[in-house]
Amino acid sequence: MRRNVYAARTVCEGGLLTVEQRTVKLFASTNIPLLSKALDAYTLRHRAISSNIANISSAGYRAQAVSFEDQLTASRSAGAVTVATTDPRHIAGGADDPAAVTPRMEEVRATPGNSSGPDTNGVNNVDIDTEMAELARNQLRFKFAARLLAGTFKDIQESIRGSQ
Repeated sequence: MRRNVYAARTVCEGGLLTVEQRTVKLFASTNIPLLSKALDAYTLRHRAISSNIANISSAGYRAQAVSFEDQLTASRSAGAVTVATTDPRHIAGGADDPAAVTPRMEEVRATPGNSSGPDTNGVNNVDIDTEMAELARNQLRFKFAARLLAGTFKDIQESIRGSQ
């Protein structure tokens, strides 16, 4: 135990590579950045759904939705092969970093398969049944992503402590 504490202290005092930089590299090779973005998207989606429900009787209000999964899918399918770079001078290749996808709130537009036309409920395009279903689905997704993130941190903690 004492040897590990000393090694960590020498890394901190070295000055060239701080603990923070090493931590960022460690987490970048896990699913933590992607799960963090997913939690951000689910939080933003919860705000959008809450706003939609709160404005259900506001004349002229347009429903809001969050675009994240479509962007993530597009990012992941942009390149079939991801090229690993081991040196900063290497040319990066493959798909963009999925963790770089940023969730966006957008106004819901009417499409042929979408019933959110100009006046779905007679006042605006908010459908309470759809919003409540989306709220339940979003809560499940948030809980699942949070559990995955907690499990990832637990695994890292166990690997640091060692198996007992």
